[in-house]
Amino acid sequence: MRVSRLPWDLMVLLGLLIAGSLLASFFIPGFLDFRYLLDTSTLHAEAGILALAMTFVIVSGHIDLSIASNMVLSAVFAGLMLKSGMNPPLVIGLTCVASTLLGTLNGVLVVLFRLPSFLVTLATLAIYRGTAQALLGPKSVAIPKEMVGLDQSLVAGIPWPTAIFVMLAIVSGLLLHRTVFGRWTFAVGTNEEAAVYAGLPVARIKIWVFALAGLAAGICALLIDSRLGVARHDLARGLELDVITIAVVGGCAIRGGKGSIPGTVLAMLLVMLIRTAMGVANVKAEYQLTAIGLLLVLAVGFGGLRGSPRATKVNL
Repeated sequence: MRVSRLPWDLMVLLGLLIAGSLLASFFIPGFLDFRYLLDTSTLHAEAGILALAMTFVIVSGHIDLSIASNMVLSAVFAGLMLKSGMNPPLVIGLTCVASTLLGTLNGVLVVLFRLPSFLVTLATLAIYRGTAQALLGPKSVAIPKEMVGLDQSLVAGIPWPTAIFVMLAIVSGLLLHRTVFGRWTFAVGTNEEAAVYAGLPVARIKIWVFALAGLAAGICALLIDSRLGVARHDLARGLELDVITIAVVGGCAIRGGKGSIPGTVLAMLLVMLIRTAMGVANVKAEYQLTAIGLLLVLAVGFGGLRGSPRATKVNL
């Protein structure tokens, strides 16, 4: 059983990243300025962190469409707690606990009622986003100054959100590729029936990967609150598309059983490159969304042509 993408897949991603960077720098002078790229990376840290968690979910043979809505609801929850005067460290802890519970709920619904994760998370996408809207309506809640501006703070010369993404990428890589839990996740995604016969705790593994996605949503909720200084119900609309695109372009087989954290990191950089270059070129947001959608279609199509390692079909 393979637990990572073949090296040539990563080489293709790296080649696309280098070629795209050179092309962008040719048309946009100063595009490859290191400080500029580091500052820009803070805008994409949330998508990258969510994509790391999405990698676990997709490798297990499932998908989480509600991950961005979970982030938004958690961001609203954190904003309301801060507005009430609650201690910031307590807010951080409660936000992560709440988001993890929301992610766990997805896993429980999938396991307990044997429902496709696509339908479950499509429903909770609407529920979580709708709850955030019900809590705030058209208004926004301001984040206290002491919690704002983390993206402007540096650690070893790197913005904190980017540093957090790098640290989580290292932890995720070790967890997925070097632990029993990671091997179990690949086993469930490759052949769930065989995993059951092998005595693996399949139900718990499914719940754990959704809980992990929920925890990532909570971390990103705190980051986006700090970056924007406000919490609103309409934040991050369409972020699910970027997150799934990053995971799939990074090598996750949409039917499960295959994927890698290094691939997800390279794909995150590639999507960041595309978004940044198009933004600097004043390309309209709807055209950027179209480009990301096309990238996802190409990645899924390319994966389909290479075939899938799965021996049995798992309902998404």
